[in-house]
This record gives sequence, structure tokens and C-alpha cells, in this order.
Amino acid sequence: GDRIRMAVHINDSEVLIRSVAARGHLGGLAAAVPAAIRLLGAIGYGVILLETVGVGQSEIEIAAVADPTVVILNPGAGDAVQAAKAGLLEVADIVVVNKADRDGAEQTVRDLRAETSAPIVSLIAARGEGVTDLVAAIEAHHRADSRERRLARARALILSLAQTRLRTRADLERLAESVVDGQDDPYGAAERLLSEGPPT
Repeated sequence: GDRIRMAVHINDSEVLIRSVAARGHLGGLAAAVPAAIRLLGAIGYGVILLETVGVGQSEIEIAAVADPTVVILNPGAGDAVQAAKAGLLEVADIVVVNKADRDGAEQTVRDLRAETSAPIVSLIAARGEGVTDLVAAIEAHHRADSRERRLARARALILSLAQTRLRTRADLERLAESVVDGQDDPYGAAERLLSEGPPT
């Protein structure tokens, strides 16, 4: 994120701001993020915020590690429609319309209500307006958490980590070449990739 926006916390010993490079990871989050979250929680950070770069199919990975997943949109510019097309609204636990004082904010909220059943919070972050409503929505989400939702997050995280490890296997390129050269088919290559030992 833009650290200039967080300058008020730059010397706050209770706040850690850390950028994490994706390092070739295809998803929205770097592969080290789940471990970093567990570590930060273990050493006493009570609130951990993750920010991704924007919208896209790959960004839905955040739903496996973030609870809740908050999707933040701006009024107008078709953000609501784009978020729906990208699949972001499917994983959103809470949707925020920021800059709610701008033209088109009410229409954006109406568009979102047609696309998602998630709570929608309007706010003006620059003035701190509506932030308490967002905090209340997050707390309500935590109170409503269930074993089924925790299981769904765990399944998604396991699959995300497994995909990351499969992409780093040394034989992936060789198997791809064998498929392209007609020496193997994708199904057989996938079986071999899955049956090999730990990635090197």
C-alpha cells in the first residue's frame, strides 16, 4: 500500500507496516503471507490488516487467509460491476463504498445490493466518517463466525499452498515440454507432477 497514507503510524512501536513481494507467485498474495499472519498473531499483534493491489481473479486468494475479507470500492467508474465480474463480491464478507460523498455513491450502493448479500458500509475514510460502522460490521462478522466458515477458509488455504508448491517443482517445465512435444498428455503429466516427492 501507499505508506504515505500511513505516515501517522511511522514511529508507532505498536504498528508494523511490511510490504511483501509476490516473487512470481501467481495469486493475489505472496506465498509467505499465511505464515507471516500466524507469526504476527503468535507474537501478540491483535489486528492484522492485509492489502492487495486491486481487483482480479487472483485476488480471491485473500479469502483463504483474511477474516473478514473486505472489498473496498469507489463510487462510479463501474467498480461494482467490475468487482462482480472479477468474482470479488463472491468472496466479500463486507463491501465498503469509500468516498461516499462523491456523485454516484448511492447508485453504487444500489448496484452492489443487486450483486451481493454481504453487508455494505458507506464511508469517507479521509474524514473518518463511517469508520465506526465498518468496525461494527467486522465485529458482527466475527461474532457470526462458524466452524463451517473456518473449514472453508482452511480448505482454500490448503489448496492455495498446494498450488504454490506444485508451481515450484523442478519437473514442471520438463513435463510441460513433454506435453507440447506430444510425448505425454496433460492428464498423465498432472498425475506425475502430483505423485513426485517434495518440491526441490
